[in-house]
Amino acid sequence: MVTRTVIFDMDGTLVQSRGAAWEVFQDTIRKFDLPISRPEQFFDLFRANFYSALRDFVGEPTRANAVSEHFLTGLRERYTPELIPGMTDVVHALAGHYSLAVISSNAMGAIRRTLDHAGVATCFAHVFSGDVENDKAASIRRILADPSYSTIRRCAPDYVEAGHVGPRPAASEIVLVTDTIGDVREGISCGIRVVGVAWGMHTADELRAAGAEFVALWPQELVAVLLPDGSCTPGGCQCLTCEIPVPPSVVARDVPAQTAAASRVRRARRVTVPAPAAAPGCSCDGPSCSSASVRRDDPYLSYALSIIAAGGKVNDRDR
Repeated sequence: MVTRTVIFDMDGTLVQSRGAAWEVFQDTIRKFDLPISRPEQFFDLFRANFYSALRDFVGEPTRANAVSEHFLTGLRERYTPELIPGMTDVVHALAGHYSLAVISSNAMGAIRRTLDHAGVATCFAHVFSGDVENDKAASIRRILADPSYSTIRRCAPDYVEAGHVGPRPAASEIVLVTDTIGDVREGISCGIRVVGVAWGMHTADELRAAGAEFVALWPQELVAVLLPDGSCTPGGCQCLTCEIPVPPSVVARDVPAQTAAASRVRRARRVTVPAPAAAPGCSCDGPSCSSASVRRDDPYLSYALSIIAAGGKVNDRDR
């Protein structure tokens, strides 16, 4: 199946966001005295379009707009999550083969700061944020309507110059990758393909029930599904390291020398001398007063151990 554009949701898909978003939203709860006390209540708002659900929850339109704007301001100023482990390589693998985009409810400033920090900002050809368009379905329709949105970036500021703009993409040529059932439903409403990820807001079963064609358990599965020939398929991003240096070969062991050294250690351990005389007046039968033998110091022991530590290498004159 041909793919031209891969759209990523950001929060919970590209980045680890549940805790970070909830922390920012708590300021909004206190500011407007919202009846939300548990993270699960906040996460439930993502079962549909977040801002539509938030407006419905707040009720009065003017107040609802103020709540949304306060939350967006908090995201712009304080939201700094880390990328999901391994997701940087996934982005690098796909960039150059497909046009990559971000569609997010988050603020543009927060998205820019997060992707810049991760070093993948210029891998994405387009970003639709919540303060640009808070209806994800509308952003998807823009991509469907304008073939120029299929332009590719190879993790560099410039766009790849194809010489001409191709035809409008078919809905089946666009894939949305997301962690929420609200996004799944918006993608399906536009006719595009949707792939879920299991590490975000909603469970794999919930995502499949909402209509996701596949749910990735690991980030690398996205490469297996979207780029079947693998990460290092020619034509991709040059920043992806495909040639992994092979460590220098281990020096062969000198088995005879190591065997000889071990024999000297065993002999040294068997060399004994009488124990020192018991202290005057002592009648105990402890180890210090017994006639048992003890090992004496032997310079060969230290020498043999040093040979083993050196990998069994000895000079000819020492054999």
